[in-house]
Amino acid sequence: MKSSDSPLVLGIETSCDETGVGLVRGSTLLVDAVASSVDEHARFGGVVPEVASRAHLEAMVPTIERACTKAGVRLADVDAVAVTSGPGLAGALIVGVAAAKSLAYSLGVPLFGVNHLAAHVAVDTLEHGPLPEPAMALLVSGGHSSLLLVPDVTADVQPLGQTIDDAAGEAFDKVARLLGLPFPGGPHIDRVARDGDKVAIDFPRGLTSGRDMERHRYDVSFSGLKTAVARWVEAKEAVGEPVPVADVAASFQEAVVDVLTRKAILACTEQGVSDLLIGGGVAANSRLRAVAEERCAAAGIRLRVPRPGLCTDNGAMVAALGAQMVQRGREPSAPDLGADSSLPVTTVLAGT
Repeated sequence: MKSSDSPLVLGIETSCDETGVGLVRGSTLLVDAVASSVDEHARFGGVVPEVASRAHLEAMVPTIERACTKAGVRLADVDAVAVTSGPGLAGALIVGVAAAKSLAYSLGVPLFGVNHLAAHVAVDTLEHGPLPEPAMALLVSGGHSSLLLVPDVTADVQPLGQTIDDAAGEAFDKVARLLGLPFPGGPHIDRVARDGDKVAIDFPRGLTSGRDMERHRYDVSFSGLKTAVARWVEAKEAVGEPVPVADVAASFQEAVVDVLTRKAILACTEQGVSDLLIGGGVAANSRLRAVAEERCAAAGIRLRVPRPGLCTDNGAMVAALGAQMVQRGREPSAPDLGADSSLPVTTVLAGT
């Protein structure tokens, strides 16, 4: 190890449209630098993989330089490099993995190709200290809605449930488009919903009753909810009535939050886990945080949610997981580490 104290780990995240570079020393976050290409995707109403890949190429070196400058360190000080190996957009992942492999080789330091979802869990250690073992993790983003049992975030992550169709963040984006709100939809629905009535419209809660609960106990589904919102809006427009955007946003958001928190609390209770972590971009939603806090308190479950800036994709989360890999003595990834767009969450460390 080059450093005289805790190892300095540089983390690179390029799974979607954010070029993230983080520097973590031990369990202390030194810097989290992000270059976003979201504005380039907004006019398409969603992320365009080719545009994202090109943006990563252009942003990679400047973002690494900015991170080092802000942290007051040199690349030569880095003890290990961690990078998101998957899951994510294939082209975007390849850019990050290629950059990380080049850095690790040139610096003569170990390389850790980590799982994007496990990194979303690990980032909470930067704010709230070591993770309880086991912990339950509810990860909700534009591409993922997952319930994970986490005995050891560096080696053992067990999927309990996931979305069977649209992810929560994807549903937010699609409903926002229906309501004429900008992309990405999550923050705008959250904002508009504050002026709406969350019980104005009784939208469906998928997979929460009867036989669905038997077959999909910890799974979630938001495709039917999205369709129900679309039909409700279309019915209003068909008779020339104005669409109460704030009420629709609030009622839709409440349905999503109700399902997510209900399933998470159920998993904690039935699995005997007393700590729930919520991560991913949708974890920045104010209503999700409020309801989770209320329901966890009522169920005697401790809730951990990183600050909003650490919920979205970022390099800090990758560096945090890499730092724990170093501390626990995990074997680094092989030099021929590749990008895997469908990397299963059970593979926390790739390329070994």
